[in-house]
Amino acid sequence: MPIRTEPHSPAEREKLHTHRRDVDVDVAVIGGGLAGVAAAISASREGARVALIQNRPVLGGNSSSEVRVWVCGATATGHQRFARETGIIGELYLENEYRNPLGNPHLWDLLLLDTVKAEPNIQLLLNTHVSEVEREGSRIRAVYGEVLGAETEVRVQARMFIDASGDGTLAAAVGADILLGRESAQQFGETSAPDSADDLTLGSTLLFYTRDEGEPVPFVAPAFAIDIDQTPILRNRILRTGDNGADYWWIEWGGEIDVVADNERIRDELWGVIYGIWDHIKNSGEFPDAANLTLEWVGSIPGKREYRRVKGHTVMTQADIVEDVSKIDAIGFGGWSIDLHPPRGVYEPAPAARQTYPPGTYDIPFGVLYSPDIPNLLFAGRNVSATHVAFGSLRVMATCAVMGEAAGTAAAMCVEADLSPREVHVGRIDELQQRLIRADASMIGVREQSTDNRARDAVVTASSSLHWEDLPDPEEALALTSTLAMLVPAGQTGVAELFLSATEPTTLNYSIRTSESDRTYFPAEVLHSGSIDVASSAGAWVPLEVSADELVSDGRPWIVVLEPNPVLSWWHSADVVSGMIAMNLREDVSAESIDHHISDEDANEVVRWGIKAFNRRRFGVRFRGPISGYEPSQASSGLSRPFAGPNMWSSATLADAPEWVQLSWDAPVKAAEIRLVLNDDVNEYMNNLHYVRKPFRVIPELLADIDIEVRVDGQWSSVAKIRENRRRHVIVPIEPKMVDAVRIVALRTNGARRAQMCEVRVYEEQHAADA
Repeated sequence: MPIRTEPHSPAEREKLHTHRRDVDVDVAVIGGGLAGVAAAISASREGARVALIQNRPVLGGNSSSEVRVWVCGATATGHQRFARETGIIGELYLENEYRNPLGNPHLWDLLLLDTVKAEPNIQLLLNTHVSEVEREGSRIRAVYGEVLGAETEVRVQARMFIDASGDGTLAAAVGADILLGRESAQQFGETSAPDSADDLTLGSTLLFYTRDEGEPVPFVAPAFAIDIDQTPILRNRILRTGDNGADYWWIEWGGEIDVVADNERIRDELWGVIYGIWDHIKNSGEFPDAANLTLEWVGSIPGKREYRRVKGHTVMTQADIVEDVSKIDAIGFGGWSIDLHPPRGVYEPAPAARQTYPPGTYDIPFGVLYSPDIPNLLFAGRNVSATHVAFGSLRVMATCAVMGEAAGTAAAMCVEADLSPREVHVGRIDELQQRLIRADASMIGVREQSTDNRARDAVVTASSSLHWEDLPDPEEALALTSTLAMLVPAGQTGVAELFLSATEPTTLNYSIRTSESDRTYFPAEVLHSGSIDVASSAGAWVPLEVSADELVSDGRPWIVVLEPNPVLSWWHSADVVSGMIAMNLREDVSAESIDHHISDEDANEVVRWGIKAFNRRRFGVRFRGPISGYEPSQASSGLSRPFAGPNMWSSATLADAPEWVQLSWDAPVKAAEIRLVLNDDVNEYMNNLHYVRKPFRVIPELLADIDIEVRVDGQWSSVAKIRENRRRHVIVPIEPKMVDAVRIVALRTNGARRAQMCEVRVYEEQHAADA
């Protein structure tokens, strides 16, 4: 139902609603999907009073128990390196791993609800459908919502509005420019766009869950079940009894019609498809292992992929994702493939998706989040300003949450300083970026430069630093039957050595390369190549004929690449060091065999150099001396995640005594808040429903027990004792005092061998949400 732009008269309201309620806030967020949740939380934590309006009984949108789509993002299910989001969605990922290790969708709902309710500045309005909008000139003054089942009308007045509806419903109602359908290839110079523009979109999806009952379960198909033998489904899609939930993301339809106006028709069609598929699995005789399976759950709310996109100050295009990836006005990043589905969905004879991966992560500019026409309107989620092609990458939910966090922070800034989003963009984009970084939001390559962060002026020392000899020898051999590689930080010193074994004397061909850029991590430019003779052995360190001192380094990582030789084995270890990556080159297979949604013409090095098979493994490479990239000074570098280098301090071990990092100043500085950004290994892929199960509930590298001490007039005192920590971002407000040193003492990790820390920040003032 479209939003009324001419509000009812008072007399009409008396007839329509038994109860009425007025809410007056700073920021109103329309839509409780992950973009809306992140927007509301971020605005709240910036000190704004927020109303979060959701027309469903649960939060989470497509990720909720009502729809049950996996939360995907820049990691691209593990293809992209160092790409897992931080900030609010990162916080939710980590907490969900701890609370919900089996990926129960209802517990995901509960986590979202609990997190929102924990914010005292948020008024949560569930089951509230926004039906009218009230304007004052070009500005939005208020929206009216109907509380379903309560005969109640709510009027929400706010200074800033965020359309996180997914469908761009509010933006369309107030006359913002709308993009709908597919642009032509010529319009924005996009090779993945069709030759001619049209009004086709991606379709919607329903999912289903199954359960093994331990005894035969019959299934009698309803009359409306579709006979899939009479469709292209059996020829072009893969059915498996082991698949479940979002494995069946391709049960999609509706892109040729109006996915909002025809939502009920789409649901009915998808029900027919699901029950037809299940009838085939249960009753065709082709799946005998399905005898004991029953349907546990079938969705009833189509998960929409695409509808309106609101035209903002900036329109993101294909080039922004695959070519011009760095933006001066970045407010977050993405990395998912340009993932385009056929509008006909399950009835399309072609593959269910075509995916083109960007070479690494790309920046999302602030200009895609606000309207140039409506001065108090921002938007976030799958309705942001992008072409259909660029939207194919931006639309995934973790990326939507990243944009939501930025929109919420910007909205709070607008309220605080009486600004429009345009004025933030033109004059205060640096401040917006610094606020996002302070909150540990998903930013890459932008340094923390807050003027009140005194850690920038400190001398940083530590109890120890990581040396190559601190790493244990690898314990498991892997035959060199394909090209293997190990990424290490640039700037190492001394001779490089490899831990190898050989069944007979042989020759190893190798190279040392660097990456294409600071934010890509696959082998590209060759710095050195050579070959060495290797004697027969059961396993030993073998020096290469090159010293690290001979390698030209501009900060991009080094990647040691070994060419195949079946008589050689390269040994590896489970003693992972965050910031290093093992990978293999899949050069003798087609792109389609790696992922059947990737054509050979769309494949690139991100796809061909795989990291999934060697997750949390370290190939035997070492140099001499300390490991460059993990020095104590890294804890105040201003970068809190890998960008070219690892950007973290690491101790040698954490075994016999506590390890510590200390910040010292020549003259006392004011300290009112200490923030720690701990290492949660952002190369580790995660999602909410556990498409990939983890062997742990807490990231092992996170520090578990921490003491924080300050020195005043030569005397040390404790200001915080943190125990059983499972968070990456630890915020410690303290009574303001003049200190000449701060010490962070690591007592225990959550399983890792050494203490690691991305950043320590010492602020002169407390943040609004902490005061």
